[in-house]
Order: sequence, then C-alpha cells, then structure tokens
Amino acid sequence: MRGLADRLAAARADALVGREPEQAVFDRMLSAAADAPLVAYLHGPGGIGKSSLLRHAARQAELAGRHVVHLDGRFLGTEPRHIEEAAALACVEPGTVLLLDSFEHCQSLELWLRNTFLLGLAEGALVVIASRIAPDAEWSLDPGWAPLFAEMVVRPLDADQSDALLAARGVASEDRGALVAFAGGSPLALSLAASVPAGKPGVNTPWEPTGNVLTTLVERLVGDLPSTVHKRALEVVAQAYVTRESLLRAVLGDDDTATVFPWLRQLPYIEATTEGLHPHDAVRATLEADLRWRDPERYEDIRVRISAAALQATRSASEDTALMRVAEWMFLFRDQSGTPELYDWRPHPHIEDNPMAPADVPDVLRMAEEAEGPASVKAVAYWVRRQPRAFRVYRYAGSSAAVAFMAILRLEAPMSEDRAEDPVIAALWDYVEEAAPLGQGEHLAIRRFAVQPGCHQRPSPVMDLISRRTIAAEMRTRGRAITFTVFEDAQQWRNYLANAGLHEVAAVDVGGREHHVFGRDWRRQTVEQWVEHRARAAAAPVSVLTGVPSASGSGDEVVDDLPRAAFERGVVQALRTWRAPREFATSVLLHSRLVRQDSDTPVADLRSAFTAAFDALQVDPEGVKAHEVLTATYTADSRTHKAAARRLGVPYGTYRRHLALAKERLIDQLLRQMTTASVPSTPRASRDARS
Repeated sequence: MRGLADRLAAARADALVGREPEQAVFDRMLSAAADAPLVAYLHGPGGIGKSSLLRHAARQAELAGRHVVHLDGRFLGTEPRHIEEAAALACVEPGTVLLLDSFEHCQSLELWLRNTFLLGLAEGALVVIASRIAPDAEWSLDPGWAPLFAEMVVRPLDADQSDALLAARGVASEDRGALVAFAGGSPLALSLAASVPAGKPGVNTPWEPTGNVLTTLVERLVGDLPSTVHKRALEVVAQAYVTRESLLRAVLGDDDTATVFPWLRQLPYIEATTEGLHPHDAVRATLEADLRWRDPERYEDIRVRISAAALQATRSASEDTALMRVAEWMFLFRDQSGTPELYDWRPHPHIEDNPMAPADVPDVLRMAEEAEGPASVKAVAYWVRRQPRAFRVYRYAGSSAAVAFMAILRLEAPMSEDRAEDPVIAALWDYVEEAAPLGQGEHLAIRRFAVQPGCHQRPSPVMDLISRRTIAAEMRTRGRAITFTVFEDAQQWRNYLANAGLHEVAAVDVGGREHHVFGRDWRRQTVEQWVEHRARAAAAPVSVLTGVPSASGSGDEVVDDLPRAAFERGVVQALRTWRAPREFATSVLLHSRLVRQDSDTPVADLRSAFTAAFDALQVDPEGVKAHEVLTATYTADSRTHKAAARRLGVPYGTYRRHLALAKERLIDQLLRQMTTASVPSTPRASRDARS
C-alpha cells in the first residue's frame, strides 16, 4: 500500500493539467543539459497554479535524487539574511533545487538575489521562483544571465484543459460547463467551484458559487488591499468591460482616481491594454459575484454609475469609436437576456461599418432583392434617393464588396409620397398621429432596414454592429421623440427588444412578407432614465447566492410574451420604483395580463394589481411576514435595505433571506392573479400601441 505522501502527490499530479510547457522546462533543468536554464521564473495572478507547479518541480527533483529547499516569501520578510539562513543547504549541497514561492512578498530583494545570493549557490544548484509580479528586465538584458534564465508566464487554462481538471476532480460532464464559464481558466476557481455540490438530479438549477467560495476566492485571488478606495476601484474594474481613467473618475471622483489608477495598472491580475484595463476573467467573475452577494445595493449603484458614464463616453466619441463605446455599455447586460446568443459585445475588427457611397447603391438594391423581395427593393430605392445619408454598408476588412446594409430614417412630418412608396412608414404615421403626435422640434427615427443576405436578421457579427449603430444614434441624437425599429423575424427578437424597452406596435404586409415594428417613446422616458433603468434591471438580486431557492419555474418559461426571468425582473423593478409611479410607464409588465389589454389607464391598473397582491399576502397567514418585509423595504420610507432591517428589528442576514422569499411569494401571487383574471382579447398590435 502506498503512503499518504505518495497518494497526495499522485492526486496533485492528476490535477496538474495543461502545464506541459512548464513541466518540459523543469525536465530540461533536471537533465543538466548544456543549454538548460539554471533559474526559472514563474509569474501570473493568484490562483493561476504557480504553487502547484512548484510542488511538481519538487516531486520531480526528489525522484531524481536531489535535495529540495522550499521557501515561502510570505514568511521571509525583506531582509537578505532570512533567505540566506533558510536556504543555507543550497549553498553547500551540490545539485540542490531551491524553490522560492510567493516571491512578491519580498520582491524588493530581486536585485540582491540576482547579483549576490544566487552567485553563492553550490555547484549544479537549480532555482525556481514563483511570483505574482513579472521579473525585472535585467535578467534577460544581462548577456550573462540571459542564457541561464527562463521566464514563464503561467496563463489561464483553456476550455478543454479546464474541463479536464474538473473531470479529475470528479465533476459530472453535464455540470462542467457553468463552472468553466465562471472560473475563466483559473485552477483555483475551478477547484473551489468543484467543491460546491451540484443541484438535485433532474432539476435544471443554474450553478452559482456559494458565499464561502466567493470569500475564499477573493482572499486568494486578490489578497489584502491597501484601503477601501482600492477595493471600490476593483469593484468598478470587475463590472466594466474596460476601465479607463475617465470611467474611474466618473465613479470614484478625481482624487481617488489619481490614487488608485496607477496601482491598478501594476496588479498581476489586471492587463493594461491600449483600450484600458482588463481584469483576469476569474477575478472579474469572483469580484462581481461577491459584491452582488455581499452588498446588492452597492452592486446596483456601481452598475448605474458605469452605465451613465458609458452614455457620456458614447456621446463624446467619434463616429469611428462610438460603436465600441456602445459595445462596452452592452457588456453590462450580457447576462440579462434569456437569449444571450442574440448579441455579442466583443469587437469585430474584421467588419467595416461605413456610410453608403453612390457606388454602393447597386449592391444595396441587389441585397434588398435577395433578402426581402421586390416590394422591399422599391422602398429601399425610394429612401436611397430621399435620404442617402441614412444608409450604412458593411464589408469584410480587405474586401470592396458590401455584404449588408442598414438605414435609420429621420422624419419630421408626414408626406404623401413617403406614405405611397413605403407601407411601413404609412402605418407608422397613422400610429403616431393617433397615439403620440409630434410636438414642435420633435422628429421620428426609424431603423427601417437591417439587411444581410444569407442569414438576414439572424444573430451575427454584422447584426451586432447594426445594433450598436442604432443604439449609438439613440444616445447621440437630440430632439428625437419616438424610435421605431423593423424586423421580419419578430419571434426571435421580441423578448430581446422587450428587455431594451421596445414593444411591438404594428405588423405591416410588404409584398406578402410581414414586417413587425417595435417602438419606444422618448418623451415618456429620457435616454438618461433609460440607461439608468437598464442598469438597475440588470442588477436584480441573485437569491441562489444566499442559499434561498429561486422562484418556481425554469428560466426558459414564458409568461405571456415575456420570458419568466424578464417577468421576475419586471416585478423587482416595479418594487424598487414603487415610490416613483412615473417609472411604471416603462415597465415590461404593462404587456402582461396584469393589465387589461383595452385599458385606458395601464399604469394605474398595474399598480392596482400589485396592491391586490400585497393585500392577498396580508390575508394569507403564511404571507404576513412577506407583506411586512416588502412594505418595510419598498413602500415605507426606508432608504436602504439595512434601514429596513432595523425597522423590522432583525439581523441583516435574516432580513435578506426574508426579502428573497417575500419576492418569490409576491411573484407567485401575481402569477396566480394572471391565471385567474378574465381579460378580453384584443389584437396584439392594438394593445401595444395603446401601452
């Protein structure tokens, strides 16, 4: 039978996946080949697997019959004598392997180590250093050290390697996908995630890290922080796609930014790029999930501030950079939609977005014919003559051939010729004149065409850029009263558009093909309010992290035209804005059966539905506690959740559990009201138009 040490080493070896290049360097060093390095320097962020590689090196050295001296920088301090005393054996025993872990804690000794200490080691000694900080460039610049020194950047595991590590930890194949997505290739994050029990067999419950896992990850990945300001800065970096000084200043203020931005740039788990600062994926996921679990109010506040700053950045950007600023804003909502595959916020440098030139017109007409038929060609040809500057074309980089086009029309008053040439515009003017007439200085914007032959309006990089161009125009244009966008494939995009605040107002036949029109009235909700609303809606609390089960029903369930998740977010947003009734005018719940389809007062009806649900909870003996918590949190004058907890006289942790359960009970009650309500049926387009 093998001893415990052997079994432990074997288990660690099985879990060391994806590190073949580093292991090959160790093997060369131990072989004493003439060209093998004598000093190897591993560096990378916390949790990336440096210590595991040192343990592997130690095991291989012992198997080769060498003595091993293993030092930990956390316990050495910054005085040279401590290293000299601890590593004395390596100075007298030939062939000793010296391992120096956590060297970042004594990084100030690097010059002394290179120029003094290492020169005194015994013949044939080998050294492996591990640090979160990259080595001094002098190792490679010195012609003496350069051939004896090997720098190794320990990088995140790829998806296949992450899957293999989880398999070695005994995680079932069907449970690995969510863990791999969370961990971002960090072996530590993968190992801790693997320690969280899977959900019940047969129950499709999304995996989420527990509070204990998050606490451990923050401590191990990030370590001790100098101050609260530094912690706040990391919370911003974790949520923003990319962090620039301007963004940090908008969230933290001038003084704090001057203090922490240079510090952020030096962190081993932060990559400084030409665009700004990017955190390691595991660090981002951990910090974001930890803040959401630990302080949901601050989590929401940071998202709102980042969202507002992204709006200003988009407005001040050039035409060339505006699309990237929009993509960075959209990154905040990557997990909000039930169908995230509809939009990818990443850069698409292989596609060019340019204004339409006269030479592009034949290609534009050809693509319209191919994708939407002759009736659409007639409308496109008319608008090409009428508003040529409204069109943009898309090409693959290096090619002159257009592969897609779009157009955002600007209309200030109805014209008989517009109506005659384009049935969609005729239907929209009928709607506007009846339901929302324009005032002085106002205009309409219609994203009339989004055409890509072959895949047409299915999700693609081209459709991503078309969406970004549309949103950029929304954010940057003044005096716009109403926005409309037209889709043929309404079924695919309806829920995605509802999350963005766009609801169907009309369906128009164009040459036998039905074009669906979705609209938003900016006079009911300004762009600034919309940006804030989206950020708050995306920050809905995640009850799984508190150990409270989510409301019944899967995330794919549909309530009326809304995904179940969108309905639940709508309920939470309505609670949060209860004391600001005007916010209800933009609620997605206006398009549910909580509101009569022919109602002349939909906002009042929606609030009445909530009031009825509150009353029902108060009558139900099991719902009294839920009524008390919801009242203290949302309808009473409690400015924070902690204030609500004090009002109820319970510990904050207990309050949060009661609040999560109360929301679920309220959602269930509202669903019951919908199923028992007798609502007259009216056409969808008519109901949406009145809303």
